[in-house]
Amino acid sequence: MNPVPTPFDTLAPHWRAVAADGLAAADLAPSGPARFLSGGVSGAPVCMVPTDQGRVLLRLEPERIALEHRARNAACMRAAADAGVAPPVLYSDPVAGVTVMAFIEGRPLSEHPGGRAAVVRELGGLVAQVQAVPPFPMLGGGEDVVAWLLRQLAASGVFAPGLLDRPAEALARVRAVRPWDLASLVPSHNDPNPRNLISDGRRLWLIDWELACQNDPLFDLAIISTDLADTPALRDGLIEGYFGRAPTEADHAALDVVRLLARLFYGCIVMESLAHGPGRASETSLAALTPEGFGAEIAAGRLGGHIPAETARAFGLMSLRAFVDGVEAFS
Repeated sequence: MNPVPTPFDTLAPHWRAVAADGLAAADLAPSGPARFLSGGVSGAPVCMVPTDQGRVLLRLEPERIALEHRARNAACMRAAADAGVAPPVLYSDPVAGVTVMAFIEGRPLSEHPGGRAAVVRELGGLVAQVQAVPPFPMLGGGEDVVAWLLRQLAASGVFAPGLLDRPAEALARVRAVRPWDLASLVPSHNDPNPRNLISDGRRLWLIDWELACQNDPLFDLAIISTDLADTPALRDGLIEGYFGRAPTEADHAALDVVRLLARLFYGCIVMESLAHGPGRASETSLAALTPEGFGAEIAAGRLGGHIPAETARAFGLMSLRAFVDGVEAFS
């Protein structure tokens, strides 16, 4: 006799009890099979589950993610949800590695009322709302988070010894004009790219808080200005949405500097994630595509296809190169 199917048969065996317990703790009963959705940078499985009270989103944290990072993610996500920036959190247990959230039916950003100009202005306001919540947990124990990530990458073996000296020297030059100041840090999402946004047709929600921590006040704006607000007019709208006033030359100049820090931040995270690949040799060069070249390769279909590790490597190297080139252009 064939076994009776359960709602969680699509999950790996070790996740099935965790998922069932998480829904039960949220006082929900599944009414159909879980359906996988795409996850964030951590590779955490994310699925939609129909229940007796409507659809919910179930997020399961891999065991390789340290408990301190699971707890930080959960705390930041719940604070953002309480502020109305992230979807409501119905239940979360960082130890078990399970979170149950309200499911938001997403619509393409291109259909958002007011178009991209309205999207970036609204995002500026969401960033301001995030920064109004109580402080997030720190990443890196309170030290310069970008410098900490760069040291983590240098110790990972992804790059040959000494190859990251040039980015480290460039970071020191940036910190001479934009110091890491604990007193000025604010709660930051740290990854507000288009894949971590949901439009429900009326408003935007920020999701995937796994990189969230205290950071530079302009960090989220810098990322948005790279991915979405990529024209002067859109950046003006982003800054107006954040500050509630017209931008100044000083605002744009500061954003240009922090945008470089965001490049290094992404480069470190993405390249360090490749350290766990089997039989991987150390990188012996920082040669990389420019951001424009990377975009052209994606558009032409030569990247972003069936070898995600190669796309990640190209993106990580591009980010490191863009950081170093950008700092040298400021000199």
